[in-house]
Amino acid sequence: MKRRPAVVVLAAGRGSRFRGPGHKLEQHLGDAVVTETLLARTLRHAIETQLRVVVVTTPALEPAVLQLVAARDVVTLHERDAAGRVQPVGMGHSIVAGVGATGDADGWLIMPADMPLVRPATIQAVADGLERFPVCYAQHRGIQGHPVGFGTELFSELMALQGDEGARRIVARYPAQAIEVEDPGVHIDVDTAEDLERIRR
Repeated sequence: MKRRPAVVVLAAGRGSRFRGPGHKLEQHLGDAVVTETLLARTLRHAIETQLRVVVVTTPALEPAVLQLVAARDVVTLHERDAAGRVQPVGMGHSIVAGVGATGDADGWLIMPADMPLVRPATIQAVADGLERFPVCYAQHRGIQGHPVGFGTELFSELMALQGDEGARRIVARYPAQAIEVEDPGVHIDVDTAEDLERIRR
């Protein structure tokens, strides 16, 4: 039976480098009347694979996320615990939350929410790569990109991530396999208002 990994979309970053009005993930990719937001496009491409999609987000973005996916597929990270103590929300925490919420999946594809140009076929190609490799990632013209896929044998490693630590250490430790795709979107994220203008053109 074909493995069915989950797509973990990371939408909990503050987007602090974006100097435009509002959160970068809520920016439209063109005319606001007729185009999707950056977040909506990323999620639509993930959902079109028909894999399970879970979104890790924050209270500020939760309403926007809930317009796009069911509540059962949203994990909201809070910056304060039940006692009111500040707790950091880093990339490691986001990955742990998303993987933990889909612990029964046949692996995980880690996908930043600010990469709206990654094609559904690319996401599926990395999912298919987990049939053969414990770690694999999308690559375009020899340069590594997203998403990055992890097999079930790496569950404990993923759940041990902390703070702003992404999964690079895991990718470096295991024989990660590049999945070559004809998709320049695997390299294109939106961090600044200038990045947004470039992909709008």
